[in-house]
Amino acid sequence: MESLYLLIPLSIVLVFVIAVIFWWSVRNGQFDDLEGPGYRVVSDDDTPPAEARSKAPDPGPR
Repeated sequence: MESLYLLIPLSIVLVFVIAVIFWWSVRNGQFDDLEGPGYRVVSDDDTPPAEARSKAPDPGPR
């Protein structure tokens, strides 16, 4: 019974800490786009951007 005097306030503090961490993550945009990165990985875009192509060295005559 005496252990409850310690465990109940400890659990309340733990719930409060978890709520603050969750609130912080929502406010900082951690949950804005959960599906976008997954779709970008499997998208079929093998061509490099134009900027990267212009910086690439010329392969020379074939």
